[in-house]
Amino acid sequence: MLLFTTCGPVIDKRLSIMRHKVTIVGAGNVGGMVAQRLAQAQVADIVLMDAAPGLAGGKVLDLLHAGPVCRYDTPLIGTSTYDETAGSSVVAICAGLPRKPGMSRDALLKANTDTVKAITQEVVSRSPNAILLIVSNPLDVMSYVAYKTSGFPKARVVGMAGVLDSARLQVFIALELGISAEHVQATVLGGHGDDMVPLLRYTTVSGIPVTDLISPERLTAIIQRTQNAGAEVLKLLQTGSAYFAPSAAVAEMVTTILRGQKRILSCSALCQGEYKVDNLFSGVPVQLGEGGVEKIIEMKLTPDEEAAFRKSVKSVEMSCRLIEPSLC
Repeated sequence: MLLFTTCGPVIDKRLSIMRHKVTIVGAGNVGGMVAQRLAQAQVADIVLMDAAPGLAGGKVLDLLHAGPVCRYDTPLIGTSTYDETAGSSVVAICAGLPRKPGMSRDALLKANTDTVKAITQEVVSRSPNAILLIVSNPLDVMSYVAYKTSGFPKARVVGMAGVLDSARLQVFIALELGISAEHVQATVLGGHGDDMVPLLRYTTVSGIPVTDLISPERLTAIIQRTQNAGAEVLKLLQTGSAYFAPSAAVAEMVTTILRGQKRILSCSALCQGEYKVDNLFSGVPVQLGEGGVEKIIEMKLTPDEEAAFRKSVKSVEMSCRLIEPSLC
């Protein structure tokens, strides 16, 4: 069933048996883990693509070896070219330079703009009906790059941000209370970065407002830790950034799209008037389904929440202005 050569892709000849194909561009830690999670979920054929010769092929061959043990039989391709990505339903762009200790997301701006633009051009020429799921940082700005480059309708370009940020907030609240994180429902707005806005009024523990369970001082500390969670992981790892949680968030979004579940998730979506935001990507609650971002859910914000949200959006706007000339 397998074809493997030193110069070609690893191909599972059962590919196309399943209805959907998902391409993951970038076979680093995040991309490789996304491939593993989706293989185990068995929701689609998977193409893992990376420009580095052999990297995607090696990871796919390893994933195929794990199949009998983990009880999945998902068709996979590992390749260093884009041709095998043709006809994808979803393309997750995970490529780009990772953050290094002490490096801000904005420091990645120029290099990753060029990378995401080039990748987007390649994948949309082969998969013109795909939904683009952006994972590269700075997340909200790279989503804007993919949107402008692709020419796709806004529903078919979405960024992975709020699912991860909300999960981090859920975990820190659960640790504080000594409970299961499954009982915590959390909502985070704004850009994927230090200016994200956790909404405590909409955060509950089995329906109980979190403000009834945790003191204001401790909640402030939890919010700060959530905002700095990526940097905290980065500092501890020293040689890489987070990938277990980001890959889980991507896999959840892909599965939600392919199954048409219409779940309400916090994602980076293009706002055109919603939340008084004009033509920028920002983390907001959306109805996510087979059409991509099918609806943006608008919540009423207090003056303080709105001010924090405006600050977050302003940061994204400034970065978009810097890279706009390169997108023309």
